Amino acid sequence: MKEEWLKMSSRKFSSGEWAVILGGSSGFGLASARKLASQGLNICIVHRDRRGAMSRIEPEFDKIRGEGVSLITHNKDALNPDVREEILEDLRKEGGCVSAVRVLLHSIAFGNLKLIAPEGRQGEESRKRLADELGIKDAELTSVIDRLFVEGYDGLQGLTSPPEYSSENLLDEEDMARTIESMGTNLLAWTQGMVERGLFSDDARVLGLTSEGNKVAWKGYAAVGAAKVALESVSRSIAVEMASLGVRSNIIQAGVTDTPALRMIPGNTHLKAQARIRNPFNRLTTPEDVANVVYLLSVPESSWINGAIIRVDGGESISGASR
Repeated sequence: MKEEWLKMSSRKFSSGEWAVILGGSSGFGLASARKLASQGLNICIVHRDRRGAMSRIEPEFDKIRGEGVSLITHNKDALNPDVREEILEDLRKEGGCVSAVRVLLHSIAFGNLKLIAPEGRQGEESRKRLADELGIKDAELTSVIDRLFVEGYDGLQGLTSPPEYSSENLLDEEDMARTIESMGTNLLAWTQGMVERGLFSDDARVLGLTSEGNKVAWKGYAAVGAAKVALESVSRSIAVEMASLGVRSNIIQAGVTDTPALRMIPGNTHLKAQARIRNPFNRLTTPEDVANVVYLLSVPESSWINGAIIRVDGGESISGASR
């Protein structure tokens, strides 16, 4: 009992404060929910998952409840304006969240991962020349290299079979617009809705997630990259125009992280290998790395950080290392 009291008394946040996390059933969102709950924030999670996935998700939600905080969950489409209005009204009327939401985290990963043009021919001359020098068939060497690459030998990525991309289903205007809205401007809609209902505390934090794809052109990432740039722009506007309301807005640029969202990107195995090679610590970013910074950006001591993009990648994005 004494240990439990000490744990509760050392928490950073007061018992009446809340975090609203959009996309909180996996990856960055779930890790952040766990971290913030461990420090005393009540949690509202909006997620969109099939019924079959709930057997994995519910135990994670139980862990959050085990921190002694309140947890509200909505398995609904956060991108639907009517759903958004419904959830915000519920928070205002039933959740006791008026002037109590300290953190709004936008962690929605819903976008189109398509090429913008048919894939060109892939150069495989180095591997073929190596096979000739070794006196073996290219197919035989390719099989060995691909197997070792899957086992974690990242230095072989330039000799592997190239990633496969669909050259038939290309990105169109509707794909682009929907992705920008879902992963970019949707942050503003939720923020405005919370402001209109007086849900934010007087020291609130609006947080979003971007990636190095905001500047680097990854294949199949054109729409998501555009959405990330839109998200960053929206966040800066929130930081300036809502400062008088006590709202601080920042974006976290996470390093390459092995999340369900990353696994949807064509060529993600090669992206992960490249990240591990470049990273000064030779590992990928984890959801917990990012959750720790979500927490740091939420505490009172970080109130003077506003309108920033914070890199959380161990130095990956500034490293020129290739091996």
